[in-house]
Amino acid sequence: QVQLVESGGGLVQAGGSLRLSCTASGRSFRSYGMGWFRRAPGKEREFVGGIGWSGGDTYYGDSVKGRFTISRDNAKNTVYLQMNTLKPEDTAVYYCASSRALYIGIWERDYNYWGQGTQVTVSS
Repeated sequence: QVQLVESGGGLVQAGGSLRLSCTASGRSFRSYGMGWFRRAPGKEREFVGGIGWSGGDTYYGDSVKGRFTISRDNAKNTVYLQMNTLKPEDTAVYYCASSRALYIGIWERDYNYWGQGTQVTVSS
């Protein structure tokens, strides 16, 4: 059984920064790509970004490109989402997910394990 536990969410003012963490257990973390998604109130879940198994490849959704950075520490079984220059429209529940494969997926169907989510609220 794979478990993903996110942390680091909270309330921040527009223009501020937050770093989310997601720690995995239950299978070989380094063998799978990881992703971050978010769901804003009244909207569908949206791809934020992903990182390949080695950390060498990353890919971001257009709405966060240039502001968010994904990284991973395979020794700690942890993936991070550094969020800078936050905007009120970034307000959402953020989920980390473990891919079915080594590489990055941009669709929900590419992931088979999900965390419980952490709330990020950006005030204007």
